[in-house]
Amino acid sequence: MNKQDRGIETLGRIGLCMVLALGFASRSVAGDAVASQAVSSWVTTADHSLALSPADPTTFGSRSRLPIHIEVDGTRHQRMVGFGAALTDSSAWLITHRLSATQRDALLQELFGREGQGIGLDFTRLTIGSSDFSLSHYSLDDMPRGQTDPELRHFSIAPNRGDVIPVARAALAINPQLKVMASPWSAPGWMKTSGSLVKGTLADAHFDAFARYLVQYTEAYADAGIPIFALTVQNEPDYEPADYPGMRLSAAQRARLIGRHLGPMLAARGSSTLIFDWDHNWDKPEHPLEVLRDPVASRYVAAVAWHCYGGDVTAQSKVHDAFPDKDAYLTECSGGDWEPVKSGGLTFLAREQIIRTSRHWARGALLWNLALDERKGPFAGGCKTCRGVVTINSADGSITRNDEYYALAHASRFVRQGAWRVGSSAGGEGIDNVVFENADDGSLVMLVTNAEPAPRRFSVGHRGKVFHYTAPPRSLITLTWAGSPPSAGPGGR
Repeated sequence: MNKQDRGIETLGRIGLCMVLALGFASRSVAGDAVASQAVSSWVTTADHSLALSPADPTTFGSRSRLPIHIEVDGTRHQRMVGFGAALTDSSAWLITHRLSATQRDALLQELFGREGQGIGLDFTRLTIGSSDFSLSHYSLDDMPRGQTDPELRHFSIAPNRGDVIPVARAALAINPQLKVMASPWSAPGWMKTSGSLVKGTLADAHFDAFARYLVQYTEAYADAGIPIFALTVQNEPDYEPADYPGMRLSAAQRARLIGRHLGPMLAARGSSTLIFDWDHNWDKPEHPLEVLRDPVASRYVAAVAWHCYGGDVTAQSKVHDAFPDKDAYLTECSGGDWEPVKSGGLTFLAREQIIRTSRHWARGALLWNLALDERKGPFAGGCKTCRGVVTINSADGSITRNDEYYALAHASRFVRQGAWRVGSSAGGEGIDNVVFENADDGSLVMLVTNAEPAPRRFSVGHRGKVFHYTAPPRSLITLTWAGSPPSAGPGGR
């Protein structure tokens, strides 16, 4: 080998070494990047001194597990429809009549938009006729006492055209993905054994008329530009309120109404509107189980809707375990001046209404009134101590953002419709959590509450790396970090 050849060989070896070194260096840099992946955070404290405020980021690394440790295993469970609150008659009236056009547009952009400070509510609920949070009691087919209208010739959504419909349409214009569900508080009085919107049950002769009433509602609202994602057949069917519209409707009655009337009617029309059963508290899971065990009714029931005023959220898992093909939703839970909401405050609301409901299979969570005034109204009977997500001052239209607002915003602003709830360990010692994976970019979103009056330091593990975080006393935190690109892997519906 001559000098030139030896020189070429030497240069080749040097080059190969440099390539290998650069390769190792590249892998080392990539490894460091993974190890130091940034985790962003936002915090709200119980006293609102921090209110959805960006906090110092942290990073994943080769750190030890702390005594309070949350392991994110990434197992995909249910897909999320979203978070929101009910656009009751009272809420829509306040937004329409107690805000200027500028104030109204700003509030709706904030609630339903994602740009700027928008919190991106993706889910809402309407009342079919009046509830306790209306200015008066009415149905969409009222008749003089003693008269009936089985052909529904007098059916009209005119009572909603001045406020509910314009506000719902404005929300949909801001967020076209908004899912709108609807629930009746009562059938028209002439359909009931009481002859009144207050108390009573559905008369045997009017099951078909009531089903047509509900179908006609979905069609009229669709014509008004508001597609109805889902219906329940009765709000709180195991309760007859004394001073506002309500109607007792047993499991057997609901199975009959859904299986023989409403379900076939919607199917015959090719309607995409879903039927949710129950729409009442966690304390009586035997009621929805009875409906789901009816082979005719069950085929038309897509989900069980739950309220939070009695029992425990674990009832959602009990029913889901028995009927895993049926979804779960929290469709009503109000904040207000009563225990344990009053003393638990922000962390109680976020833990019970967002974190635990999602961990027990809820695909969506709805709070009660989107907006009330400084007197906790307007109302027409019923709850006099309920609190809206926001409070609208009736004198000047100023807005107060309540604990309910922040409990929703910490989820809705970051968890996008279609996200999976993914597996994570429980935490403990006052720390509760739930984790979501956004379907569009694979990003991870973790909600954490610290219910304790002292700071709590905890660790989070994901894919072999760990970060540490200190939660302020009595706080709600959202943590986000990049994940893997989305795939068509297994997951919920």
